[in-house]
Amino acid sequence: MEDYEQPLLFNSNYCHDPMNQENNNYLISQREPCSIPSISLNETEISPINHGNISTADFLKEFYIELKKVWYLAGPSIFTSVCQYGLGAFTQIFAGQLGTVQLATISVENSVIAGFGYGILSGLGSALETLCGQAYGAKQYGMLGIYMQRSWFILNTVALPITFLFIFGTQVLKFLGQTPTISKEAGKFAMWMIPQQFAYAMMIPLTKFLQAQSRVMEMAIIAAIALCVHAFLGWFLILNLGWGLPGAALVLNGSWWFIALAQFLYVMAGSCGVAWPGFSWKALTNLSGFLKLSISSALMECLGMWQLMAVVLLAGHLKNAEVTVAALSICINILGWASMVGSGFNAAISVRVSNELGSGRSRAAKFSVMVVGVISTLFGLLFAFVLLLQRKQYPTLFSTDNEVKHLVYELTPYLGLSIIFACLPLNGVAAGAGWQNFVAYMNLGCYFIFGTPFGILMCYKFDMGVKGLWYGMLLGVFLQTIAVLLVISLANWKKEAYAAQERLKQLGGETQAQLPDDEN
Repeated sequence: MEDYEQPLLFNSNYCHDPMNQENNNYLISQREPCSIPSISLNETEISPINHGNISTADFLKEFYIELKKVWYLAGPSIFTSVCQYGLGAFTQIFAGQLGTVQLATISVENSVIAGFGYGILSGLGSALETLCGQAYGAKQYGMLGIYMQRSWFILNTVALPITFLFIFGTQVLKFLGQTPTISKEAGKFAMWMIPQQFAYAMMIPLTKFLQAQSRVMEMAIIAAIALCVHAFLGWFLILNLGWGLPGAALVLNGSWWFIALAQFLYVMAGSCGVAWPGFSWKALTNLSGFLKLSISSALMECLGMWQLMAVVLLAGHLKNAEVTVAALSICINILGWASMVGSGFNAAISVRVSNELGSGRSRAAKFSVMVVGVISTLFGLLFAFVLLLQRKQYPTLFSTDNEVKHLVYELTPYLGLSIIFACLPLNGVAAGAGWQNFVAYMNLGCYFIFGTPFGILMCYKFDMGVKGLWYGMLLGVFLQTIAVLLVISLANWKKEAYAAQERLKQLGGETQAQLPDDEN
């Protein structure tokens, strides 16, 4: 059994010197070739803050230490998310220079068809945030590779039927009420984007696998290279050579496959040590429990994406639909950029919570949630403030149509509020703790029982148009935020640490973390 007073992720079997105290309280990544890279923190579990036995100075010291740990993970994760999101965003910028129909085409395909597929695959892959993170914290390093292989199997299996949505994209969009022009063009574009789904199925498990080991800098470098090449090729093929939408599809598919293959080769090269045990038939065992958690993760992740998708589809039924959808796509694009900060914090907090719970440090997990909540809220407020200051300027980057730019200007205040909520890493906390099933039910109620119906009512009954739809989206997100914050504040984190141990046992691992008796 592990001594609970040892440093986080300390493992004397992997070339770590337990007597080295030179870098006390600083986050370091062990890179010896004979070991799995790990974060080593020369510290013990933090003291109970709510018992009055910690001074303000000690609290600020703990806050600063935790903030460094979070930024070590969040900084590269945010950069990676921005680069990956930039692939689609740059494509939309180039398409906007071709015309309003082309911009709406890529927006609808990306939001509805590709967005639906990505949401399912990303959600299914989010089970690894719980399992790989907690296994890493519990020092079950070999299980990380097994879990990743299970996820590969599930995601590629699910990606096959998803391709029918791409094949029949035109018919699906017409059924959903999109205009004939947009349906035809978006359906054609969707056919060209089928390879992207299998790149997602390969890349998403790799990303979660590497995140759990705090190998975030490597992913950032790969994403940066992909974005630079994508931006140049996008401009060259779409605008300079005049290939238009076929060129956009070629560049997008190539960029996502580059990321997937680069991460795959990095892992296969042996850079992750014992975390990658090689391909194993063990990956095909215990699939039922793994699949159950994957489905819950998918529902939790997808419901938020589907709410955005519903707004885009409903906007297609309004007057002057092409302008409305184009303006809405620009706002969603900006929201997506800002959400990359939230995505980075989600990745960081899921790693911190899952690692700490897997190690048995439940107080440290709870404290990390508080630190990330504070810093992510400040970032959300900053983004919203800057956007409001630039509300007259930024629409020009996406469209030359005056009607589109004016509508974006009017939607900017609602967009600012959405950005604040989007920066909160609530899904990351849920994934790290293994609460996906419970949060999925809350998301369903908040988004589709309250939020979306309210938006439809405001849009059509009170003739508020796309603003009414955004009101509904804001209501859903607000209710979901309050609900998850209540769950976090009322959670018994000691029990969550025990639950992490049991989850690993049920899915093929063993646990070593010793949990304290005096948890508060």
